[in-house]
This record gives sequence, C-alpha cells and structure tokens, in this order.
Amino acid sequence: MPSILAYDLGASSGRALLGRLNDRAIEVEELHRFGNDPVAVGDRLQWDILRLFHEIKQALLKAKLAGETPASLAIDSWAVDFGLIGRGGELLGNPYHYRDHHTDGVMERLKASLTTEKIFSRTGIQFLPFNTIYQLAALNEANSPLLEGAERFLMIPDLLRYFLTGEMHNEFSNATTTQLYNPLDGGWDRELLVAIGVSPSLFGDVVQPGTRVGQIRASLMDELGIGAIPVYAAAEHDTGSAVAAVPALEGDFAYLSCGTWSLMGTEVDRPIINELAQELNFTNEGGAYGTFRLLKNIMGLWILQESRRAWERAGQSYSFPELVAMAEKEPAFGALIEPDDPMFLHAGDMPSRIRQYCASTGQTAPESPGAIVRCILESLALKYRYVLELTERLSGKTFSGLHMVGGGIQNALLCQWSANALGKPVWAGPVEGSALGNLVVQWIAQGELSDIWEARKVIRDSFPVVNYEPQERQLWEEAYGKFRGLTGL
Repeated sequence: MPSILAYDLGASSGRALLGRLNDRAIEVEELHRFGNDPVAVGDRLQWDILRLFHEIKQALLKAKLAGETPASLAIDSWAVDFGLIGRGGELLGNPYHYRDHHTDGVMERLKASLTTEKIFSRTGIQFLPFNTIYQLAALNEANSPLLEGAERFLMIPDLLRYFLTGEMHNEFSNATTTQLYNPLDGGWDRELLVAIGVSPSLFGDVVQPGTRVGQIRASLMDELGIGAIPVYAAAEHDTGSAVAAVPALEGDFAYLSCGTWSLMGTEVDRPIINELAQELNFTNEGGAYGTFRLLKNIMGLWILQESRRAWERAGQSYSFPELVAMAEKEPAFGALIEPDDPMFLHAGDMPSRIRQYCASTGQTAPESPGAIVRCILESLALKYRYVLELTERLSGKTFSGLHMVGGGIQNALLCQWSANALGKPVWAGPVEGSALGNLVVQWIAQGELSDIWEARKVIRDSFPVVNYEPQERQLWEEAYGKFRGLTGL
C-alpha cells in the first residue's frame, strides 16, 4: 500500500508521521518532529504560524528524499485558536495563543450580557475563558484592526491547509470548539456572532472529517519539486482524532486524551445539552462520523511542563523521566491541588503558584522538585476520578475502565496512579493517538477501511495496550476524600 501523511500539531510540539496499511496492520514511521513554541512580543503571546508551515514543508521534503510519494495528507491540531484572512488572501497578523491575556474578563462580561443559559443552550460547549467566542469578542472590544480588515476566519488546521492548497474550508470538529457553532441547527450561530460584533460572512461552510478539501498548490509543488498530493480534512481537533483512535471494542467507553491538556469523556450520538450539563460545565464537541465528544477539559500535564521550564530558567535541568523518578521517592499525598484552579492557566512560575495554593489551603507547601511533581501527578489522578464520576452521572453510563491515549501515557506512574484513583483498570495506548486517528480517517475516506469501528479494531491489533490494575485501594480512597475536601469539589 502507498503511504499517507498525518500532521499532528500539539500545543508544545508537532510531528509528521507516514502511515501504511499492510494486510490489515498499521505501520507508522515518524518522518519529522519539531518544537512548537509560542512567541511573546510586547504584551501579546502568539503562535509562530509561518514557522509551523515551514516545518510542514520540511516533512514533505523529507518524504521526497526518502522516496515516498504520499497518497494523501491531513492535519490536526489544538482547538480554539485561529487566523484572519484579509483582502487578497493575506493572513492578518500571527494567531494569538489561547493563553494570551487579551481575553481576561471577557467571558464573565459576555455571560452577564448574553446569559450563561443562552450561550450554552445554543452551543453545548464548556465555558473556558480562552474559547474562540471570547477571543473574537476581545478583538471587537479593542476595535482591533485585525477584525476590521478580516474577510475569512480559519482555525489553525484550516489556515495551514489554506497555505498548502489555496482553498479555504472550516472543519466540523474544530468548529464546534469555538462556542459559536450550533449543533442543533448544524451551522454557525448567527445570533451569537452578531451579539459579539462579528460578521457571519467571515465563516464558511463546515465540512465533515473525511472530506477531500483540495490538493497541494502548484507553486508549492514547484518549490519542493513534488507532485500533486490530495489533502483531506481529518477530525482536525486533535482530541477528535485521538478519540477516533481509541482502541475500544465496546460501544460505551470512557477515554482520556493525555498530553498538555487532559480531556476526559465519552462518545455520544447526539449532544447532551441540558441543565445538568451546563451545571457540570461539560462540553459537546464534534467528532468523526456523526458523533459528539461529551467531555471535560482538565488542565493536564501543562502544570508539569511549565514547572520544568521554571526550573530550567533557574539553572536546574531535568528530563521528564528524571522528574517522575524523583516524584516516586517522595511521601504520598503530602500536598494536593485543584489542577483547574485559574491560577494555573497562564504561563509563569508554576512551582511558586503550587506553593501559594497549598499555603492558602492550609497545607505544607512542597519544596523539592520531586515533591512538587508528586503533588501534580497525584492531583491529576484524583481529578480524573472526579471527572469520570461526573461523566457517568451525565451520560447515564457506567464504565468498566478508562482508555488513556496520547503522549502522556509514556508516564507509567501517572497511568498507575490513575488506575489507583479510579479503582478501575486503565488501558493505555496508543501513544500517537491523534496521528493514528488522522490516518484512519484518510483511509476510511479512500475506502481502505470500512468505518470507524473497523479502524479501531485494526488499531487495537496493530499497537500494544498496557493494562494497569488498581492498587492500594484504601489509601487512594482516603486521599480522594482529602482531595475533595481541600478543593471544595
């Protein structure tokens, strides 16, 4: 079988993988890996979008030099962020990073004017201060020339596809994350767009995962010396791709996509938009093949990543395996945090913020890197239990265990502690979940796989899944009570 190419762009790194489907087995080869570091300029934090496009081109060159001619390609990335296209098809400025401060206070003001009930009933999306609706409202409040000159709105994969093909399309799974898409009406919510001062004309028709959306433009073929490559829309929110790759064999399953963010939920056939979903602040994001992801965002390994950066700035460099090994040697449950406290959202000195949180909740603050990492990982595992219980309550389902996918599952200690906290088995794998979901959507579109359930079976047969059984049940049960009491959850 010819190879196909998946670009999987996370909030801290990106990768390009070649995939082959040989005798109902998936083979993947990492072609190119690169960093994705935001750039602070003045008061703004922005994505280096042109550097990302450069890296996309480098992967195409590497494929060419390896003698590969991919039969197709697709891109997935993080959600909510976007670029604006102006007159003549030019990008207007670098896309803002979702952790930029320009949205501070905007969500609260918009909820007060439009009401929480109206926004949620029309979108079914979790309230997070960086959602696209609040980013666009912030630009409108600031009378931004970016918004004044805009003619089209493109989310990050839409934008990179546009650079590749010259065609502009908005993709379903990412569109739903904006809190501007109405899943009940099946399109952009004009009333909300007008309410935040944004013209609905900026927003194009929404295409489904698996749609062919162009091919490499001629100028790029000349530049790189390559032939035409068809381009498909994957489930372009990376979590949508990751869920497509969950190797579940049963219809009702719970998943955790574990990386910079932790996203936990279940797959449903239609959005659940009711008072309980609003009260629990769950989200209904689009998935592949008519599905929705009923889930909740959890701050995730961002807190650990940002702590590591703080230590590096202080001249202390540790690898992630070193930090995990140090954490394992520390006493259990010395201190716990609520990972989703707003103080952990923005970049900065995370170890100091953890100590501040612990002091404010009457705990002895952790001092050493090992103690801080143990605090982070134990707190995440306990938060996973809390959110899984909410997912069962809201969905009316009971889950026998949890499927964990994504780069975070390389942290075996977190996987084991998650099983301990849940009191249920954790099935960890595959690591490259988003890229695999990207690949299988392309193969389904090309008729090489029949549907998502065949794809999941092929993934399960092609990649190992590590089983973690719960341990130390009583100790973790007591810790969960302590966690709920400290955090007020």
